[in-house]
Amino acid sequence: MRPPVVGWLGPPRLTAGLDRADRLDRRMHLAVHGDLRPLDLITALDLAELINLRGRGGAGFPFARKLDAVARSAQRRALPATVVVNGTEGEPASWKDKVLLTRAPHLVLDGAALAAYALDAESIVIGVADDGVAAGSVLAAVAERRMPAPTRLVTMPHRFISGESGALIRGINGDVPIPPGRKGRASEAGVGGRPTLLSNAETYAQLAVAARLGPYAFGEVGTADEPGTVLLTVGGSARRPAVLEVPAGVPLREVLDHCAAPVGPGVLLGGFHGSWIGPAAAAEAAVSRAGLAAVGGTLGAGIVLPLGDGTCPLGEAHRVLRYLAGQSAGQCGPCQLGLPDLARTMSTLSHGGGGTAALDRVRAAAGGVRGRGACSHPDGTARFALSAIDTFTADIAAHLSRGGCGDPVRGILPLPGEDAAGGRLVIDWSRCDGHGLCAQLAPELITLDANGFPSVADAPVPPWLLSGARKAIAMCPALALRQDA
Repeated sequence: MRPPVVGWLGPPRLTAGLDRADRLDRRMHLAVHGDLRPLDLITALDLAELINLRGRGGAGFPFARKLDAVARSAQRRALPATVVVNGTEGEPASWKDKVLLTRAPHLVLDGAALAAYALDAESIVIGVADDGVAAGSVLAAVAERRMPAPTRLVTMPHRFISGESGALIRGINGDVPIPPGRKGRASEAGVGGRPTLLSNAETYAQLAVAARLGPYAFGEVGTADEPGTVLLTVGGSARRPAVLEVPAGVPLREVLDHCAAPVGPGVLLGGFHGSWIGPAAAAEAAVSRAGLAAVGGTLGAGIVLPLGDGTCPLGEAHRVLRYLAGQSAGQCGPCQLGLPDLARTMSTLSHGGGGTAALDRVRAAAGGVRGRGACSHPDGTARFALSAIDTFTADIAAHLSRGGCGDPVRGILPLPGEDAAGGRLVIDWSRCDGHGLCAQLAPELITLDANGFPSVADAPVPPWLLSGARKAIAMCPALALRQDA
């Protein structure tokens, strides 16, 4: 995988110098950005507060509050702190953190070093995906400089949930990198049980830029409430996909025009746990947390995915739900049962079956998982599904009245290995007699319709359900159930 083209609207900051070199080594980095002095804790807190720095990984949590919480916890417990850079970027559509780590790694390391100086941290850990994209660049950058604390690289499986903060902490600690299934604060007990400051790569890079510029020069671009720039990954229908640095508050239409990205029936903002907005909202939206929220969108992880024309919106949404159902940790009911059911109900709706009741079933399936999961994965998946059916109302009407909208599913939204995991369950209808045994053996994957015949989830079989699927296949009296490779 190669990172996409990098561009900017307005003066580049995070991306400065990338028009002159594929990668800024230490010498070029200093020539472009200049040297950097350490900050004590009070100065670092004041800087983060003055620029309203928030996490750029999706949740948008205030960085100053995180930093303060870690410092207080370390002092109270008399334990050294750890600084963690989350560069795993499990979201398939996102590239901004990987671009920073591959092309401007010293900017990220600068931010991590500032945080480590301020906290007098014992160690720094950089987490990246095991996709071979960023690890080499990060290791080379660490070798080119002196860090304020021992710094190591940890690779995580390239899965959607591996980027969740709790999953990354577990992975660093040598456990299975899945969300822990219970509420906990890294600031209290993170890496090795020590107070841990965890944020994503762009957040640390923004801190490094602000430390050089100072809060007032930093705020010369952006909005009063959200100063500075934003990194976006623009894909979908874009004819010129890019990682784009823009001032906060720039109109979304300028971003789409720059990337030659037709909107079509809608734009997905924030990624696969984000929200859809329609073309009218896209025409008036501004790229900032407040600006996108005002039209029903979200900045999230800085992902912008317009659909363009000529693809079925419901089919695209179903593809993503099918993927997300297979990406969960499988450790709670909403993921094991609810997400496959949500994918199944969206499949029925996208195929025009079930009448208006199909729409109600999608809402019910989404409502059934919200607020009940062991992590935020069910909530984000439900948000994606509900915003899709709220945005694509004309398309839904066509599917319900005519059995479809007339457009194929072109695969505009990027998904890795859609048929990964265990393939899909398939029914041979020439053999099936409706015994119903399969639904008893694999209820997470198979339900019975009103006539007593099986309805299978149109999604890859997750690893934790493979044994049940195989048992259902082996026990089918009519030999009508099989699994695609």
